[in-house]
Amino acid sequence: MQLLQRLILLVSVVLISTSLTGCSQKFNDVNDTMKLAILGDADAELNADDITSLPYASIYARIDDGPQAFMVLALAEPSPAFGKKPTNPKSIQPTVTQLKWLSSDSGMLVTEHGRLVKTLNLPQGNLIETESIQPDPLQLGLHLSTTPLTWQRQIDWQPGYHYGYTLTSTFTRQDDAVVMINQHPVEVIYVTETVMVNDLDINYQNEFWLDPKTGKVLKSRQKIAPGLPSIDITLLKPYS
Repeated sequence: MQLLQRLILLVSVVLISTSLTGCSQKFNDVNDTMKLAILGDADAELNADDITSLPYASIYARIDDGPQAFMVLALAEPSPAFGKKPTNPKSIQPTVTQLKWLSSDSGMLVTEHGRLVKTLNLPQGNLIETESIQPDPLQLGLHLSTTPLTWQRQIDWQPGYHYGYTLTSTFTRQDDAVVMINQHPVEVIYVTETVMVNDLDINYQNEFWLDPKTGKVLKSRQKIAPGLPSIDITLLKPYS
């Protein structure tokens, strides 16, 4: 119960700060509040009842082989850049919501439809921006046979001056799998994403485990950017 109480303190502080400053809140404002609740460097592990009792969306996240962090949803906003306005004004673009997840050590992960599109305050480096004029196949739903299996986007990342690199993705459905989420086995669709960075002549692979009915990303392993580590994300309590 002590861990649960500290988590309640953490999410309460975050929500109070965001309600006072609004959706345009700067990350540094939230950063100051995070110092009030520290969970430590060991793996964060909550039981399913504790997660359910918290009235906030939440995820687990792990950078490479580092400790597992429990993160709460602090902000949900319309995406400012991902999926730019179409050249055809009659085209209808589905709404993209950007979810901003905070950890107790001031790190932030930003996701859109399960895709990691931005990070802040990570020690190894950060994904600064993700842009595309095409909808992400994760947004359209990779459980559907009509969803395109190729996609391009541009990203910026640091450290260094890495701006405007084009990433070309190819998605491949693998054998269905079972993953553990909230201490329960869940049957999922397993999809790999092969990412090619032609300018650097490198490629790498992301992995996604999807709800078979909705296509929602339940678990993923995504590389932040070329030369940076991967992040495992497990959805514990979805945003609704």
